[in-house]
Amino acid sequence: MKDGKVLFRDVGLAGTFFRRLTGLWGRRELAPGEGLLLSPCRQVHTCFMSFPIDLVFLDTKGKIVGLVAGLAPWKISPRFSDAVLVLELPAGTIEEYGLQKNDVLEIHR
Repeated sequence: MKDGKVLFRDVGLAGTFFRRLTGLWGRRELAPGEGLLLSPCRQVHTCFMSFPIDLVFLDTKGKIVGLVAGLAPWKISPRFSDAVLVLELPAGTIEEYGLQKNDVLEIHR
C-alpha cells in the first residue's frame, strides 16, 4: 500500500532458495498488478529472462531502501545491504506509481 492504496494484488512469494533462484524464468511478461516477492533477498539477477523488470528493495519494516527501474535480461542488480525483501514488478511500475526511496509499502500475505 502507498497512501492507503492497494498497488499490487497478484504477488507470488519466492521464499525458498530454489524458488528465488528460478524466480520469473519461463514467464513471457508480468501483467500490471502482478509481481513476485523474494524473501530473503538483497540482490537480483535476470539471467534466462526475456523481459525487463522493476525492482523494489524493502527493509524489515517495508521501507523502500533501493529502486531499480527496467533491469534488462541477463543483468545483475546492485546489492542493497539494508534490504530483506525484493518486489519484482513489471517494467514501468516504479514510475507509474511514483515509488521513491523511503516510501513504506505494507505487505499483506
